[in-house]
Amino acid sequence: MLLAFDIGNTEITVGLFAGDVLRARWRFTTATQRTADEWAAAITTQLVNAGHSTHEVRAAVGASVAPAVTEALADGVAQATGARPWLIVAGSPLPVMLDVDEPMTVGADRIVNTLAACELFGRDTIVVDFGTATTFDCITADGRFIGGVIAPGVQTAAETLTRRAAKLPATELLPPDRVIGRRTEACIRAGVLYGAADGVDGIVRRIKAEWPGEQVPLVVATGGLAARVAPLAREIERVEPDLTLVGLRLAARHLGLTW
Repeated sequence: MLLAFDIGNTEITVGLFAGDVLRARWRFTTATQRTADEWAAAITTQLVNAGHSTHEVRAAVGASVAPAVTEALADGVAQATGARPWLIVAGSPLPVMLDVDEPMTVGADRIVNTLAACELFGRDTIVVDFGTATTFDCITADGRFIGGVIAPGVQTAAETLTRRAAKLPATELLPPDRVIGRRTEACIRAGVLYGAADGVDGIVRRIKAEWPGEQVPLVVATGGLAARVAPLAREIERVEPDLTLVGLRLAARHLGLTW
């Protein structure tokens, strides 16, 4: 089996693949204070809870935008499974081209999103990834990452709002019933989620207006809050919640890993 993990600034998403099939997935909080031993114990527990053994993991691959966590987590994976993870970086030998001014600064998550979009969709694509930041990855059909947009994440915006405004309570981001809220929590949900959806629509329209070539790009949403924002946005055409994990699996194949 293949263990794939995407280390974000807020959450770590982990997937377990048997062949090309995603058998299990789970999330950890990105905790900088955890040691390799603690990560190993946490990974072992999740594997056992999913009905699997650490001995079934034959290979591991990861992407990270949180350097403070990467080494300890990678060591924990190796300690738990015996498989030293291959970490994706801008220089990894993958069939994508980082056609931007500073290619070595492109995040590993955006690289594997590019790979997944190219191989799964085979057409120009905008990947909207809802994480700590909301990123818009602009990808051409021939596997070029041509840049994009980075905006504050949905949860990040909500937490900043309630932290900086003393009388606004922390609010779970449930789908709003209407735009005009009649309670403070409903007002926050409408403002954050409709604001995010309309922001996505506006940015996507601007991207399309600048898009090179004549093909209209497909708009795909992924990430933790994609399923909540996508129904409120007009420009998002499909939701692929596991796109980054699939991209990591595809990257593992291109890197020659077997599992």
